Amino acid sequence: MILVTKVYQTAHNFVKILDMNNFKDKLVIVTGGNSGIGFATAKEFANLGAKVVITGRRKEAIEAAAWEIGAVPFVADQANLEDVELLRNEVEKQFGKVDILFINAGITGTLGSIENASAENFDSVMNINFRGAYFTLSKFIPILKDGASVVILSSIVASTYKANSSIYQASKAALNSIAKTAAAELAPRKIRVNIVSPGPHKTEVMKKAGLDEATLQNIQERLINAIPLNKMGASEDVAKLVVYLSDDSSNFITGAEVIVDGGMTL
Repeated sequence: MILVTKVYQTAHNFVKILDMNNFKDKLVIVTGGNSGIGFATAKEFANLGAKVVITGRRKEAIEAAAWEIGAVPFVADQANLEDVELLRNEVEKQFGKVDILFINAGITGTLGSIENASAENFDSVMNINFRGAYFTLSKFIPILKDGASVVILSSIVASTYKANSSIYQASKAALNSIAKTAAAELAPRKIRVNIVSPGPHKTEVMKKAGLDEATLQNIQERLINAIPLNKMGASEDVAKLVVYLSDDSSNFITGAEVIVDGGMTL
């Protein structure tokens, strides 16, 4: 038993060393990196020795998150194309080429029917989730290293078509489309572009939609009952998947959408 334990520990440590070497000194950009999946992913990369830059709209939140994990904070609103341009220019000036780009920032917006939709909510969601993500990718392509990895956070809602969520769903469906086109365009440079589409996860995104605690609890209970694994996902699980898709061990995967939903869409 002692020998088996030692062998296991040795193998485990070897894997950890290998992972550290794979990401040591690589430059990772994570948009929306101060909470939820973005923060968990930035932390995972930082723990593996990468240089991580995280962005967010709130100065105090992004600086606190960066300090906690040893990342570089950058205040930027993905919906603001001037911010996207400034981020790109500063990254190139300070760090040079980018190894990994994780386009994660997004919002759900206000839920409601198509009949009662507002142009303000439409513009808010699309400007961050689609337009902002599109131009983040567009602006960063020239400073991506050949062989770099791009991962885009989408959602299973892109293909579920539930009532009262048309704008959010459309924003993610559009995101999936450009990700696959980008995978085709960037393949000659060996740059891989993949999509991660989570189902229900324990993040702050629903609270940001303006729902009260009782409503959130009710939604969570209904979601858990609809998930075959009978639990909500964890941000750390998605983070590990993003890391895998950014690693050389997945160098034959591009244009793929990986569903992380506990079997909800079976």
